[in-house]
Order: sequence, then C-alpha cells, then structure tokens
Amino acid sequence: MKPSHPLKRIGIWTGAFEAQPARKIQETVMELEELGYGAVWFSEAFGRETFTQSALLLAGSTRIVVASGIANIYGRDPFTMASGQKTLSEAYPNRYLLGLGISHVPLVEQLRGHKYAKAIETMRAYLDAMDAAPYASVPPAATSRVLAALGPRMLELAAKRSDGAHTYNVPPEHTAQARELMGKGPLLCVEQAVVLETDASKARQIAREFLKLYLGLPNYTNNFLRLGFTKEDIKDGGSDHLIDAIVAWGDAKAIQSRVRAHQDAGADHVCIQALSADTKVLPLREWRELAGALIH
Repeated sequence: MKPSHPLKRIGIWTGAFEAQPARKIQETVMELEELGYGAVWFSEAFGRETFTQSALLLAGSTRIVVASGIANIYGRDPFTMASGQKTLSEAYPNRYLLGLGISHVPLVEQLRGHKYAKAIETMRAYLDAMDAAPYASVPPAATSRVLAALGPRMLELAAKRSDGAHTYNVPPEHTAQARELMGKGPLLCVEQAVVLETDASKARQIAREFLKLYLGLPNYTNNFLRLGFTKEDIKDGGSDHLIDAIVAWGDAKAIQSRVRAHQDAGADHVCIQALSADTKVLPLREWRELAGALIH
C-alpha cells in the first residue's frame, strides 16, 4: 500500500503537549510547520483522546501531517476507530495519519479495565473489523494508517495490512532489520529520542529518566533482547551501552548523524523526540535548533 500523503523525511514526536493548554499546542504546531517539519506525532496515554487532539492540531495548522503515535486499539472499538479516521481524513485531505497500536498491559488492564490479548491475533481481527465497518457519511478520498511494530510478526502484519510501520525506541540496526523484513514498499516511520546536551553525565541522566518507564514494559525489553542487548543492559536504569544506542545525545551534528544512520538503514521518515530535564516544558529550543540541522 502507498500512503495518500507525501510524508517528508523529518518530523517531530512528542509527549510534551499534554501539559499545555489547547491553544498553546495549536500555536506550537503552527511553528513546527513553519520550521519545515513534515509531521507531528503525539502520544495517547493518560491525557487527551487521540482524535480530539488530532483535530486540535489539524485545525491549528495548514500543511503539516498529524499522526497518532499511537492510537490504542483498546481505547475504541474498530467501528469507532474507522469512523474517527475517516472523519479527519475527509475534513483534512492528505494530512492525517492514523498510527495504531496494541499498547501495554498496564495501560490496557489497570487503566482501561480490559483484558490484554495476544498481540498479532488481536490486531489482525481489529483491522478486519475496521475494514468492514460501515460509514454513512461523506467518505474521504483516501485514508492512511501505520501499525506500531517492533517484532518480526507485527512488522510483517504492518507491511501487509497497512501503509507501513511506526517503530519506537529502536537503534538503526532495528531499522535495517525492519526494512529488510517489510521490503521496499511500505512506509517505515522511526521515532528517535534525542538530547541536545554534550555533557555525557547530564545527557544520560535525562535519557535514563525518559527510558525508566519503557524498561519496565515487556514489549520494549523483549525487543532490546532480540537486538542483542542483555538482561544486565536493562537492569538498574539501563547500561550506558543501551542508553547511548536508544537515545542520541550530543550537539546537532551528533543528532544529525543518528538520523542519517536510520535513513541509510531504510527509514522513510524519522520523527525526533527532543528530551530535556524539564518534561513539563515544550522543547522549543531543541526543535528550533534541530530544524536548522536536519531540514534542508
């Protein structure tokens, strides 16, 4: 499948919108658009609902692609997910990309009260139901979706049943493996966490704080083990080896080098997640500086 929109090479991935009022995030997405970023990806966990947030961002901008990273399939039944996607795709042609994912046990069972089921079978059945869902409104000219994928089976499903894959917390080695597995056609949209800090101790401290949540989630730790990291790498906040492989840090040239490594490995689109010590503040400084280094 080919995407309905021309997704540019560089985008933004952020969880920082949650602490900001709606008007502020609309002003911010307009600036990201003006800086030349091709897409803005945002999380869905404890804050705003994904379609509502997407509508806010789409209404506050004119060209940038808005992508859910990711919409939790346990948060909506397939009919509702398909309807939401079609509504935004019709209202904002070629500007909405639905990222779908199976999320994690704590966010599904403790937060939402559902039973977390087998990943591949659940996602396949969900896609079947989405594709069969009726829609008695104005149909969009096209829709686009990608699947959050790390392991081989989900990457294969993403290649067969969507426009491609959205990967997260992965080094360029994983990008190369994903591209080989999926083939040349499907989109490969890679998130890359970055810290604009040249002091190794400070940078790794920020990176460890960011990775703390993910080091307790089997979806990610299993992927790290598949990539050759050890259980020792995952313990005690993560080894320097793991931290440096997953979070790029240093000056803008160092960040640029990591992005190019993903591109050389087969990424169509790299979305930068800029990290800082203050997680409640928008990383505007980092976004502005990185735009000059990454967008040509």
